Amino acid sequence: MPDPIVSIETNKGVIKVEVFQKDAPITAENFLDLVNKGFYNGLSFHRYEPGFVIQGGCPNGTGTGDYKDPATGKKRTIQLEKKPNLKHNEAGMVAMARSNDPNSASCQYYITLAPAGFIDNPPGYAVFGKVVEGLENALALRAGDKMTKVSVLETANK
Repeated sequence: MPDPIVSIETNKGVIKVEVFQKDAPITAENFLDLVNKGFYNGLSFHRYEPGFVIQGGCPNGTGTGDYKDPATGKKRTIQLEKKPNLKHNEAGMVAMARSNDPNSASCQYYITLAPAGFIDNPPGYAVFGKVVEGLENALALRAGDKMTKVSVLETANK
């Protein structure tokens, strides 16, 4: 069974991401659950660092928010799931953002805009996917751009 493909429709075009469910199951499951809940629909990319990353997924639009379970009101965080074979070695790598606590990732993610191997150093960040189509659209994103619809594709077309 191939890894799932997530379509991120933005105001700059569609970005398709292969989610490494086999290699990063905890991180992938968290991201796919939020996608399937419609959590990312309408959210913005709040951080743009030229030549480094575009980051989004904050419910507050500021980089300060986490996912809170609507039923319990509890914040969801996941443990850092860093794998030696998943690196920030090229533009288009997708990983979870977090605070200084390595186990604080919740809902915010970023896409690298260039190789960023320096953030692979311990403790590092959890790479869980890669842009397989629409990298030019990811590279065109800026702070304030929107994710209009984020969904898991039924077929893994690359």
